[in-house]
Amino acid sequence: MRPNAFSAAGRFWRGNLHTHSTRSDGVLSPEEVCRRYRAEGYDFLALTDHFVGCYDYPIVDTLPFRSDGFTTILGAELHSGAMANGELWHILAVGLPADFAPSDSPDFHPKPGQETAAELAARAVAAGAFVAIAHPQWSGLTLADARAVTAAHAVEIYNHGCAMGCDRPDGTAIADLLLTEGRPLSMIATDDAHFYEPDHFGGWVMVKSAENTPEALLTALKAGDFYSSQGPELRDIRLTDDRIEVDSSAVAAMIVQGQGTAARAVHGHSMTTAALDLSRFGDSPWLRVTLMDAAGKKAWSNPIWR
Repeated sequence: MRPNAFSAAGRFWRGNLHTHSTRSDGVLSPEEVCRRYRAEGYDFLALTDHFVGCYDYPIVDTLPFRSDGFTTILGAELHSGAMANGELWHILAVGLPADFAPSDSPDFHPKPGQETAAELAARAVAAGAFVAIAHPQWSGLTLADARAVTAAHAVEIYNHGCAMGCDRPDGTAIADLLLTEGRPLSMIATDDAHFYEPDHFGGWVMVKSAENTPEALLTALKAGDFYSSQGPELRDIRLTDDRIEVDSSAVAAMIVQGQGTAARAVHGHSMTTAALDLSRFGDSPWLRVTLMDAAGKKAWSNPIWR
């Protein structure tokens, strides 16, 4: 079998799903943020400013900044309810309607009687958004927290702003535990760019779609037809009952992970094809692939359900 991201018609489009501007706590205007991503060769961008009252609940109109070869998707970073550590939830929602109703979130502090994160995420999904649990490591998210948000499509596996600002970029532990419990999640790499530190152009998604339009991209995102990267290109995955083969740009390692302790790696020099026997993975219901190049930059497949 081949995952749909590699077998479906279309091409890969590069995009960032988590970005901020002067409409919340970023330092660049929405127009300049879009200009920079377009200039860096991105095909699309979701500007996701913080959806709280102190910023007037922004869902920023980025339609004027679209151009030939570059599109935008409306979105926001939603906040409501307290995590186990007492801090406010962060939920990424890409593809929100411009009139999405605010939660009662006046600032970055939980408030009695607010919507829970689970309720807010479910409402965003019902409104048509692709929803992800943002920066689990940075947030101090517990497994019980993550279990509660059942409507989310994805978990941030890598957040570049959290890598640069506090060395807490990771979402793999929470994602793998949820997968082991049977949650059909995908995994996204993002920037979470604010542009007051080197938090931009470091993590992105490559979405397989016939068209670079918001509608087509959102459909592919919700279907999991994408991979995430810091640089390496993931070009194909071929899977049988007992073997996996991966084609890529030149990498130094190909790692396959599964349920529990199941994991194996192939190491080499400038590998563009790597294969592994899957006997180590037994009855693991899912597998995922990580690539790493000689500079330590990674790419991640979405989980493949066997």
